[in-house]
Amino acid sequence: MAGVLSMRADIFTMTDQAQSAALTPDAPGGLSHGERAALACRMCRLNREDGLSAHFEALMKQADAPEEVAQIADTSYPGGDAGADKRLDAIIRHTDLATRDAKSVTGGDIAALAAAGISEDDIVRLSQLIAFVNYQVRLVIGLRLMGDLS
Repeated sequence: MAGVLSMRADIFTMTDQAQSAALTPDAPGGLSHGERAALACRMCRLNREDGLSAHFEALMKQADAPEEVAQIADTSYPGGDAGADKRLDAIIRHTDLATRDAKSVTGGDIAALAAAGISEDDIVRLSQLIAFVNYQVRLVIGLRLMGDLS
């Protein structure tokens, strides 16, 4: 346990670097900083991780996310108006699926993203965001269990 705790500073530094790369990259591609923060907030809420959710809400505000982007964070929001926004619907569906049950994601789910007009580069970006946020949720839960967070 002492060895793990001594590496804590390195873990936090690397996590901060990964967060910057996942949420506020210099070249965000087809996923804006606001969309990334809203999706991150949504994933935290799906995991019932309210403290981390508040962190990503603040990032949404910093990104000046418009209301139509901010509503992505609401886990009851299913996507675009009556299915009009196929891109957003596909992103939300995939994010929710990968967050709730990552093992059930198949090649067909990735193909659905492409069919909704999401580029291969943006599918990779979305996958990186999903992986990072779910890692961060687990890190926070682990630290809380070790008694480092209240």
